[in-house]
Amino acid sequence: MTGSRISRRGNAAHRLYSVVVFVVLASLDNVAIGLVPPLYGPISGALDVPQRMLGLVTAVSFLVSAVAAVAWAYVGDRTNRKPLLMVGTLVWAAGTGGSALATGFPTFLAAQLVAAVGLGAVGSVGFSVVTDLISPRRRGLVMSFWGLSQGVGTLAGTLTGGLLGATDWRRPFLLLTVVGLGATVAYLLTYDIRRGQSEPELAAAIEAGVEYDYRITRSDLPRILGRRTNRWLILQGLTAQAAFGSLVWLPVLFAERAQEQGYSTATAVVVGSVFATLFQLGGVFSIVGGLVGDALQRRTPRGRALVAAVGVLAALPFYLVLFFVPIRIDVPDGGGTGAVVGAVLASVVTEPTVGLSLLTAVVALALTSANSPNWFALIADVNPPEHRGTVYSLGNLVNGVGRAAGNGLVGAAFHALRAAFPPPLNYAVGLAAFQLFFIPTGLMYWLASRTSPGDIAAVGDLLHDRADRH
Repeated sequence: MTGSRISRRGNAAHRLYSVVVFVVLASLDNVAIGLVPPLYGPISGALDVPQRMLGLVTAVSFLVSAVAAVAWAYVGDRTNRKPLLMVGTLVWAAGTGGSALATGFPTFLAAQLVAAVGLGAVGSVGFSVVTDLISPRRRGLVMSFWGLSQGVGTLAGTLTGGLLGATDWRRPFLLLTVVGLGATVAYLLTYDIRRGQSEPELAAAIEAGVEYDYRITRSDLPRILGRRTNRWLILQGLTAQAAFGSLVWLPVLFAERAQEQGYSTATAVVVGSVFATLFQLGGVFSIVGGLVGDALQRRTPRGRALVAAVGVLAALPFYLVLFFVPIRIDVPDGGGTGAVVGAVLASVVTEPTVGLSLLTAVVALALTSANSPNWFALIADVNPPEHRGTVYSLGNLVNGVGRAAGNGLVGAAFHALRAAFPPPLNYAVGLAAFQLFFIPTGLMYWLASRTSPGDIAAVGDLLHDRADRH
């Protein structure tokens, strides 16, 4: 740390504005991710390719975004993070706009990959910034909002794709491009958040005007992977995201159920998107998961990891029920989007099978949502400020591999299962099988609960030593 005085830019309103911008942008990159799956049918018809090829595009995009995030995060942990976020946002906006203009599959694939490169910056660099705003005592709660914004973004993408794209699949991409350009302008007005400013061990030194000037170097990478908790937090993403990645096919499952009951493709797309959106509302309970993680962490340094372990394991039977409960769909076929949406929403209270499915889905998502805020908070807890973006991105890389595998392989599984199970049963069986990946995920969180106390204490000692030197 250096003793030179640093400027204190940004009053309370400016800081609040900055936080809102970062959280909203974290949701927008997930809007882009959730936009394509509800439109697999219309896009496959327009570009003359099988739907499973579009599932492959989504899978590859997850992977490319995760690989790019490592590079973005490493640079962000060494330099000024604000310009990187602006450039990344412009890149994904350009890729999204290119997707809307694509006239063939190769062009669409290229545009999606460009967008994926830009998306890698928003999550990894943005995470590093946000952790510098949150004290350890409230990390679970605040990171639940960060994670929730991403979940809301995915829901918004699913809904926007299904509703705006039901008759013209290009419109949602054009709208998101404009929003992305507006977000870049919003970045210009944010203030530069100081690295390490939320750490209690550094509070007195930073208040005195000392700058925390430690930055990541290549020699730090073995040390990062040497922290046992980091290894478990990173590896759990391989199995967790295999399960989560398969869930992007939920709109397809419910659209197929609608088509099985005789509805047209356009109506089925809207039905599938609305049902999938409703069923993911349980994600809002990530706030509860964050609060419980904070509370238990104050009692034991194993707390956050134990909350995540229990959540993902307890959710498994509810997911299995969700995929197989039959749903009776009663909507006006060929009616306007508003009429179809209204009928779906009314069926929650008028049709018992829909109400039961919604309750099951909410419980399942509520339990698994405990994973996200506690994962974010644990990464911040067991790593010094200059390592967090990189560790997050390494975890996100493994998440991307797991999600790509889940998304891509489940599509192949659906195709293979058609021989034994006619649609939509093949989708239900395939999705149920992929939720079994939550079992090793829960085991790895339990292992992390055993190693995290020592790693948290080591980071606290390190920051104390650095503060004492000044």
